[in-house]
Amino acid sequence: MRRMAVALALMLSGCVSAETRSQAAYPPGYLGIETRRLDDEMVNFRVAMRHAEKGRQLEDYAACAAAQYALIRGYMFARHVRTTLEQRGAIGRADAVYLISATLPRGVATIDAETTVRDCGARGIPTV
Repeated sequence: MRRMAVALALMLSGCVSAETRSQAAYPPGYLGIETRRLDDEMVNFRVAMRHAEKGRQLEDYAACAAAQYALIRGYMFARHVRTTLEQRGAIGRADAVYLISATLPRGVATIDAETTVRDCGARGIPTV
């Protein structure tokens, strides 16, 4: 009976995709944030990660950078404008633009900077 259980476990392990196994085998690595001010309230963030999960972690990394940057500048909010993603091998990159503001901006893609920075810290995501 034990041999059959081991054989079944080995067969089922083959059902997991190579991508899933590779992502699980390597924890994400945060490779840095590049910040460019486009004007007083518009900022471009370029972030890079090793072994990011399907872009979502890259988008979160950029949002964390935007939230911290907003606080550093004395603003309380940021609004996401756009993000482009690029993947080359194990390295993913995001190029994101945010508007920062002292008051809650219009739009659906807004973030509260203080709450977001706290959440990023709890999740282990670096900020600016």
